[in-house]
Amino acid sequence: MTNLEGLKKLREPFPDHQVNQLPKPLQKNAEKGRCRECGGWHGLPALHLDYVGHAALTDRFLEVDPEWSWEPLAIGADGLPVFDRNGGLWIRLTICGVSRLGYGDADGKSGGNAIKEAIGDALRNAGMRFGAALELWHKGDLHEAAEAQGQTLSPADEARAALLETLRSKGIDPKDAVAQFRQDHGVELRDSADVDAIKALAEQYRGQR
Repeated sequence: MTNLEGLKKLREPFPDHQVNQLPKPLQKNAEKGRCRECGGWHGLPALHLDYVGHAALTDRFLEVDPEWSWEPLAIGADGLPVFDRNGGLWIRLTICGVSRLGYGDADGKSGGNAIKEAIGDALRNAGMRFGAALELWHKGDLHEAAEAQGQTLSPADEARAALLETLRSKGIDPKDAVAQFRQDHGVELRDSADVDAIKALAEQYRGQR
């Protein structure tokens, strides 16, 4: 495999079995409950962001370049990587002869797990600069950008998100719900501000077996 072919392969979508989901509650203080989609216990309703884990990403790196490597941008007197004041780590990732920077943090973890989390996060971030799992990062970045700006979803958007969770848990094609809403109300589901109508549709599907 040439370097050009390897870099191109980095951008190929990951197979479904290598894609995990991370729940992100729509509100910071959302009441926790058992999620029907992922089975986890977290704030509801929540979006489920797709992401690729460290093992799957490493497998892709090895596939395109068995000699890929990464190095921290700063080394301390003890010979170990230097973390910034926020607990983050800057790295340089080199694949197929090309080097790009990445940054990762521990996401609130502590101890040895914090170091591993920061390294894994930095590799995912740097890998994204090569196009690895880029389509998954897009959705997550939009969500995090809204949080960083202090934005909250409108009641209608929250109702649509809750409806989507219901459809996923029931294995129902969202297109069916869109068509049903259009037939019942004469407007597109994505444009509607009628919270009660959206919630009613979710309740209708929730009651199906």
